[in-house]
Amino acid sequence: MRVITGKYKGRHFEIPRNFKARPTTDFAKENLFNVLKGYMDFDEETTALDLFSGTGSISLELLSRGCGRVISVESDPLHYSFIRRFVDQLQDLNAFPVKADVFRFIAKCRERFDFIFADPPYALPNLTSIPDLVIERQLLRDDGLFVLEHGKTQDFSQHPRFLEHRAYGSVNFSFFR
Repeated sequence: MRVITGKYKGRHFEIPRNFKARPTTDFAKENLFNVLKGYMDFDEETTALDLFSGTGSISLELLSRGCGRVISVESDPLHYSFIRRFVDQLQDLNAFPVKADVFRFIAKCRERFDFIFADPPYALPNLTSIPDLVIERQLLRDDGLFVLEHGKTQDFSQHPRFLEHRAYGSVNFSFFR
């Protein structure tokens, strides 16, 4: 796993072979952040939430780009430990890994975020409910942005808060406001 840009640019973190997570490819991640530049600035005032963090690749990129607060939610103990380890290595005080079920976290969360990213397993049965849950729970600030990574079979273009869709190989991102 490689950090694309920012204060941790070029840092590599070896992902254990026994990981079940499918990390967002560097190609897709780089293109995603290029698109995000047109929507928002990541600075010390930016709060971000990374749901289904997996390897923590998106969280790490957000921290590297200067986000003031990044919460990474991951339920798998092995994945959570990996995220915790690289946060400890970096000694980044803006990183907050949380070991929790994403749906329970969403139900209890009282914080609002400038940016929310979710990369659930593509075969997750209730994947299509995630945008509604984020919006209904008011996790997104009024001018905030939510990005959902998903497979090619999901289409969110009819969702009332849908902004745009981007595809990079087999990786699809839907943007919501």
